[in-house]
Amino acid sequence: MTVSIALLRGINVGGNRSVRMAELAGVFVALGCGDVRTYIQSGNVVFADGSRSEAALVEDLQRGIEQATGFDVAVVVRTAEAWADVVAQNPYPGVEPTHLHVSFLADAPAASEVEAIDHAAFAPEQFSVVGRQVYLHLPHGMGRAKLPVVLGRTLLRSPATTRNWRTVEKLLALASD
Repeated sequence: MTVSIALLRGINVGGNRSVRMAELAGVFVALGCGDVRTYIQSGNVVFADGSRSEAALVEDLQRGIEQATGFDVAVVVRTAEAWADVVAQNPYPGVEPTHLHVSFLADAPAASEVEAIDHAAFAPEQFSVVGRQVYLHLPHGMGRAKLPVVLGRTLLRSPATTRNWRTVEKLLALASD
């Protein structure tokens, strides 16, 4: 069994698209996942699964969640091993954890899209793309940042969801237990 982490996009935000974590865990169990654990109310699930490919797993999870909740939810999955790489590859070590976020994408953005963004125009905000992750260093916090808005219209068009660094580290700890 492979331990993986699933991230759901846009649930339990502002009272919309509400999903109880017990209900969400039940969907994963019904789909044959084991050792299912959720973390906070924003759609983070650590679980074990057999031999399904990532694409098949995502498809099964999205369909199961839609059947249980009545709405379509984008799901991004990483194995625990890949998640450990996300933490190890952090291009902004030592920055305040509340100023660091990671956007997890279903597909890696094209190099031409990354190169087209004027990094200097957003200083002191910074971003780095590593594979299917976009690391965001936002010294003034996510709420005031301009960079995520631009990235949302460009690099983050594929199914993507963002987590703060503390959540990233907590999910690694849960997946490592």
